[in-house]
Amino acid sequence: MTTTFTTTTYASRGMRHRRPRRSIVPFLAPLVIWAGAAGVLALWWSHTTSVVGPAGWLTGAGRITGLLAGYACAVLLALMARAPLLDHTIGTDRLARWHALGGRCTVSLALAHTLLIIWGYSLTSHTNVVSQTSTLVLRYPDLLKGTAGFLLFLTTGVLSARAARRRMSYETWHHLHFATYLAIFLVFGHQLSNGADFVGNRAAQAAWHTLFLGVAALVAWYRFAAPVRRGLRHRLRVAAIHPEAPGVVSVHLTGERLDELGGDPGQFLRWRFLARGLWWTANPYSLSAPAHPGHLRITVKTAGGHSAALARLAPGTRVWAEGPYGAFTADRRTAAKVLLLAGGVGITPLRVLFETLPGQVTLIYRARRADDLALRGELDAIAARRRATVHYVVDEPAGYSSPLTARALSALVPDLAAHDVYLCGPPGMAQAAITALREAGVPARRIHHESFTF
Repeated sequence: MTTTFTTTTYASRGMRHRRPRRSIVPFLAPLVIWAGAAGVLALWWSHTTSVVGPAGWLTGAGRITGLLAGYACAVLLALMARAPLLDHTIGTDRLARWHALGGRCTVSLALAHTLLIIWGYSLTSHTNVVSQTSTLVLRYPDLLKGTAGFLLFLTTGVLSARAARRRMSYETWHHLHFATYLAIFLVFGHQLSNGADFVGNRAAQAAWHTLFLGVAALVAWYRFAAPVRRGLRHRLRVAAIHPEAPGVVSVHLTGERLDELGGDPGQFLRWRFLARGLWWTANPYSLSAPAHPGHLRITVKTAGGHSAALARLAPGTRVWAEGPYGAFTADRRTAAKVLLLAGGVGITPLRVLFETLPGQVTLIYRARRADDLALRGELDAIAARRRATVHYVVDEPAGYSSPLTARALSALVPDLAAHDVYLCGPPGMAQAAITALREAGVPARRIHHESFTF
């Protein structure tokens, strides 16, 4: 059976709804990307007088796919450079989806470029593809490095496929992607040395250098220099570890000017704990309380190897935090009423939004057992203070499932279709919730969900 514990009151009059800021960046960014692709095609067109015969068509197609693959590499790096302009408006998970789709396209373009060029050149020189491959790799300038970069890029793409990702940890997958930096560096010189559209074309070479140097500067600053700068500025350390529920702990941190680091409610940071076995990776965790100048808190489910080790951290451990990231904030809001729908440890960003979002806010918090409801005392206090509504839904006894349907949600929130919904929970629960919300009449544009899975 399903047990629902409900505390019902009314929204506070003192917290008024303000119209959120809307950004044009999510709409403008795809246009800029496609405009750049059109510019790349224009470069090929302007340097192609005619295409004659099978060899010409194959070689021309190889040049086009090579140009687009090179351009796509720059786009991939820019999408994941963690630049605030993109991250805070488009959202980290949406950028990651674009990056994943772009990665598959880039690998396909690079593979097509390689096969088409070899085939086209072999027809032109009247040799077989094996002999032509050997000639290209060993005799053309920078092509040996380009081949190494292509093979490295192809290997990374294969290992990043969904079937392979399930068999590796987040840390392994994350560090594997650093190989793409080396791969792109190796193939960059080959394109300028051998590309018919660049040889002798100073303007095209300058534009290509500007594109890649600009993206490299973004990556160097936001992914490497800025985290080091923040680490030295804020001097974060672990203050204490407190259990919140079975398998859930809160990590309390102290430092300097931490309100500058915390960002907007709902955002997350990537945390690097300078302890043995943890220092080499940075994992994403949301704040579970509003940022304070001298104190921050994250709440973590000790499921994986990294998160389980956090429960054993010693007070005084140094911490570097990268961020804040994400667009799971009040700026996404479009309606006066808001529903926060949390599952398990997904309560962490929603707990902060529950405290800070103005207007009428309802919280539904789902867990397996009543003991698994982390931070329940704080949620009750927030609900009483702001005269809000909170529903706790748990499965009890084990083996029975809570309904996550349009009818069940509408029973808890009668005017559900008039709400914005902020959703955070395990992937299965989140997908079921999205389906139920859409069936209940909530428009897709009002369902706000940011995934932390890789």
